[in-house]
Order: sequence, then C-alpha cells, then structure tokens
Amino acid sequence: MDNLGVLFLSELVGTAMLVLLGCGVVANVALAKTKGYNGGFLMVNIGWGLAVFAGVIVAYASGAHINPAVTLGLVANGATEFG
Repeated sequence: MDNLGVLFLSELVGTAMLVLLGCGVVANVALAKTKGYNGGFLMVNIGWGLAVFAGVIVAYASGAHINPAVTLGLVANGATEFG
C-alpha cells in the first residue's frame, strides 16, 4: 500500500482545487465589476468542468475520487489499491 499520508494529502489538495476553481468561476460570473460578469450558465458549466478536470489531475495519486469520504471508506473496507 502507498503511504497513507500521500493518499489523504492528494485527496485534500484535489478537493481544494475543485472547490477553489469551481466557486471562483461562479463568483466571477455573479459579482459585478469582474471580467466575467453576466457570463451565463455556459461559462459556469465549462468552468466547473475544468475545475473537476484539474481536481482529478491533482488527486491522481489516490485514484482521483475527489471525495475524501470515498477514499476513507475504501481504506476502512480494506482496499489495497486505489487506481
């Protein structure tokens, strides 16, 4: 089994990347005085899609679940591989 700390850190950083980029694109579209103001739902959808992609790339070491609860559940169930 890989180092458990690396798996959990990978999940943490991947989830943080997902939330940071996803919420950032929503804030960009919703807040006045930003370049993306009133960008529409397509901009939000593309932004969230890219946020999920970035989160998966960052969390690849842990199997890219992007949900720490899934990784924790797999470990509790006795999984030895996550990829």
